Amino acid sequence: MLETFFKFKERGTTPGTETLAGVTTFLAMAYIIFVNPGILAAAGMDKTAVITVTCLATALATLATGIFANAPIAMAPGMGLNAFFAYSLVLTDKLDWQTALGVVFLSGLFFFLLTAVGIRQKIVEAIPRSLISAVSVGIGFFITFIGLVNLGIIHKNEITLVSAAPITPTVMTGLAGFLVMILLEMRQIKGSMIAGIGTATLIALFAGLAEWPKEFFTFHFTLSPVAFKLDILGALKWSFFGAIFSLMFMHLFDSIGSLVACCNQAGMVDEKGRVKGLDRLLSLDALASMMGAVMGTSTITAYVESATGIGQGGRTGFTSVVTALLFAAAVIFIPVISVVPPYATAPALILVGFFMMKEVTAIRFEDMEEGFPAFVIIVMIALSYSIATGLAFGFLCHVLFKVLRWKLAEVKPAMWVIAALSLLHFIL
Repeated sequence: MLETFFKFKERGTTPGTETLAGVTTFLAMAYIIFVNPGILAAAGMDKTAVITVTCLATALATLATGIFANAPIAMAPGMGLNAFFAYSLVLTDKLDWQTALGVVFLSGLFFFLLTAVGIRQKIVEAIPRSLISAVSVGIGFFITFIGLVNLGIIHKNEITLVSAAPITPTVMTGLAGFLVMILLEMRQIKGSMIAGIGTATLIALFAGLAEWPKEFFTFHFTLSPVAFKLDILGALKWSFFGAIFSLMFMHLFDSIGSLVACCNQAGMVDEKGRVKGLDRLLSLDALASMMGAVMGTSTITAYVESATGIGQGGRTGFTSVVTALLFAAAVIFIPVISVVPPYATAPALILVGFFMMKEVTAIRFEDMEEGFPAFVIIVMIALSYSIATGLAFGFLCHVLFKVLRWKLAEVKPAMWVIAALSLLHFIL
C-alpha cells in the first residue's frame, strides 16, 4: 500500500531511507520550535500557546505536502516572515497581533488566488533576479541584528544609536551554544542548531540563570490564547494593503526559492528544468499560511532545511510524513521547551542570517543599475527595521533608474504595478 501511494521504487528509494531522511529534516529545522515562539512572544502573544501552535501547524502543513504532493518538503512558520510579523507589523507599525494575524491570513488568501489564476508567474518574471537575492540578504542582516540584540551583544546607545554591550554570563552562555552550532556545521553534522540551543539551555539551568522545568512531559496543552483570535475584518483596511502585499511578496519568493532549490535536488523536475507540481506545492503553501493564521502563528512556508533530508536520500512524501509525526510528538515536551531562554535561541537567528547571506553572490554590484537598487533593499531592511520599507525603497529605485536611462521597455507591466504599490506604501 505504501509502495503504491508513495512510489518508492519509481523514485529509487526505500521506506528505511525515507524514515532516516524525515528524522534528518526534523533535526535540521527543530530549532523553529524554540525560535518562533520567542519572536512572536515579542509581539505580545502567549509563548506557551505559540509553542503548541508551532509544533501542530508545522506537523499539519508538512503532512499535507507529504500526502497531497508526495514531496519531501517540510513547511513551518518562516524565518524572516515571523520577524516581519513581530518587529514590523506589531512593534513598528503598531498593529495588535490579532490584526497582524488577519494580515497573514489575507496575504495567504491572495497568494493562493495568484497561484490559482496564474498571475504568480507574471510577478516572478517581473522582479529582477538581483532584487530577489537582495531581499534574502536584507532579511538575513535583519535577522542577524535581532539575534545579536536577543543575545545581548548589541544594545541601545543614546549617542551612537547602538553599541556593543558588556559581556555578561548570559552572553557567554549564548556564545557557548553558538560555538557548538558552528563546530557541528563545520563538520556537516545535522541538527547543529538544536544542539547549540540545547547546550546553552543546559548551561543556563546548571548555572542558575534559568529555572528548571517543574515537569518534563505534559498532556495538558492549549491553543486558546492565540487560536481563532485573528481579526480579518480589522486587517481589511486600505492602509494595511501595503503590509499585506509586502508579506505576500516575501512569502511568494521565499516559497519559490526554497521549493525550486529542494525539488531540483530531489530530482522533481522535468526535461526543461521546471519543478513538477510547483503550483500544487505553492497552493498548499498558501493554504498552510491561512491555516496557521487561524491557529495563531505567522506565515507558514516551505523550508529550505528540507534539503538536509533530501541529501539523506528523501525522495517521496513519506519523508514529510515522518517529519510531521516528530513535530506532533514534540508537543508533549512543552514544559522543557518553555524554559529555553531568548539568549539560547539567539545564535540560531544569527546562523540563519549567515545562511541567507549566500544570495549576495547573485548580485552584480559592479553594475550600478543592477547593484544599487539591491544595495538599497539590503541596507534599508536592516536600518529602517522594516522589511516592507526596504522592499518599497528598492523597487522604486529600480524603476527610477530605468526611467532615468530611458529603458522603459525593460520594466515589465507587473513591475510598474509593484512600484506604484511601493509608492502607495509610503503615501499611506
